[in-house]
Parts: sequence; structure tokens; C-alpha cells
Amino acid sequence: MNADNPNGAARHSSGGVKAAGPLAADTVAGAVYDAVRTCAVTLRPDFRRAIEDARAQAAPAGRTAGVLDRILKNARIGAEDAVPICQDTGSVWVCLEVGEELAVPGNIFSGVNDAVARAYTDGALRMSLVRDALFDRANTRNNTPAFCELKLVPGAHATLHVLLKGGGSDNASRVVMLPPGAGAAGVRKVVLDCVREKAANACPPLVIGLGVGATFDKVAGLAKHALLREVGSPAASAEAAAFEEELLAEVNALGIGPAALGGSPTAVAVHLETAPCHIAALPVAVNMGCCAMRSASVRLV
Repeated sequence: MNADNPNGAARHSSGGVKAAGPLAADTVAGAVYDAVRTCAVTLRPDFRRAIEDARAQAAPAGRTAGVLDRILKNARIGAEDAVPICQDTGSVWVCLEVGEELAVPGNIFSGVNDAVARAYTDGALRMSLVRDALFDRANTRNNTPAFCELKLVPGAHATLHVLLKGGGSDNASRVVMLPPGAGAAGVRKVVLDCVREKAANACPPLVIGLGVGATFDKVAGLAKHALLREVGSPAASAEAAAFEEELLAEVNALGIGPAALGGSPTAVAVHLETAPCHIAALPVAVNMGCCAMRSASVRLV
């Protein structure tokens, strides 16, 4: 079991900024700045390997191979020239996992918005945030605020996760409150319906984050956290692994394919996170990660 993740799910790591003493706001802000600058121009290594594997299995002169070659070429140019791998440089989601044995100051996220603003300005990244979703859709001009979450985990370590999430893939998400009798078949239908209707707009090949359980407001978080797990890493249980494999096969059987031009893969992974829930509920959430998967996990303490 991973000490940073009690569910045993592996996380992509970009190395780490080690805090010299107690966890401090400036340590978190510095790590966020570095992660944003890196993620914007770098395809996540585990996802890149999955695309390379898919390319190796594709017919050499086929359409699928051509699309996958372009994704890999784009990633190569982004890393070499330090330019964004997608024009939608996303909103910034920050999750700080803190060991219960650590003392954390109440202002732990106080420097994050400034770090994000500097990272987007210094990196010449697109500013995509508006001031208010309904009443003031003027651009904030610095891609803030970041969306921050503090999560307590066992132990005495702290890990920062930063995810740059484009609008196309987030718009392809879904939360459904099923009756408990719907069971696994109902969850499967939610995923497949969502992929049929939304995957083309989410820029496949995808990683599909699937959350099942908790409550209406928490299940979407499960799905988003699932995107952080390394492609190819083990699921939390044998049951979860089997369900992921079945769903992935069914998703790819839909034939949507890379860039929605047909064929396979439509997704390189389905990642499932589950939680307890009320006896009268079966919350389900789908959150898609696009072909420009951009996240980093940094051990701080």
C-alpha cells in the first residue's frame, strides 16, 4: 500500500520540492508554480507510454497510427520548445494530501493564486477563468482562482497534486444519482452513455475517471482523483481491476477512436474510485481526461 495514498493507487510523480521544516504556504506555492509550468508543456509520462503502446499495436499506415503519431509529435515539440501541448491550458486544480501527524498552518493555500498567476504569465499560457459563472463572465486575466482541496491521509507526509483541466474534457463529465438497485449494470450504462455522447468533444484517447459512492457533492471528486492514478498501475482491489478492464473493453468497442475518427483506442484506461454511500443511493460520476493529460504529484514532506 502506498503511504501517500491509502487506497493503494499509484500517482505520477514529478520529483519533489522537499520542505526544510514544517509545511509552509510558500513551499506549496512554489511547488504549484513549478508544476503548472511543467504540466503545461509536458504530456504526463505514463499517459505518453500508453499512447506509444497503442501506436505500436496500430496498423502502420492506418488513420489511428497517424493520429497517435501526431499526439506524440506534439508532445515532443512541447517538451523541446517549452510550448503548451494544448491551446486550452486549463483551469488549475490543486489537491494537497497531508498526513494527519503534520501541523499545517491555516493559510496553507494563501500563495497559490499568486503562483498560478505568475506561472501563466511567465509561461505565456492562455487565461481561461471568468470571474463568475453566471453574473460576470469577464476574464480574470491571470487564470485564477485555482480550485484547491485539502485532504487528510494517514502518516506524516504531504503530497501536492496539480491538474490542468481543459474545458472540453471537463464539459464531457457527468454526475448521476442512480437508485441502488441499478448496481454495476447501471454504472456501466452511465459510463457508456457518457462516452457515446461526449467522448468526441473530449479529445480522445482518454483516461476515464469513474467515481462511485459518497454523496452528490463528493462523487465528482472521486472521479477527478481517479485521473491522478498512473495508467497501468493496480486498482484498489481485484474487483475494481476486473470492472475497469471490462469497462475499458466496452468503451473501446464503441469505435469512436483517437480524435473521434474511428477505430481504437477511444480510451487507454478506466480508473475507478469507490466509497461508502447511503443505503438509498448509488452516486456515479464520470470525469474524462483528454489526450493532453497534464498533472503532476510532488512529495513535499
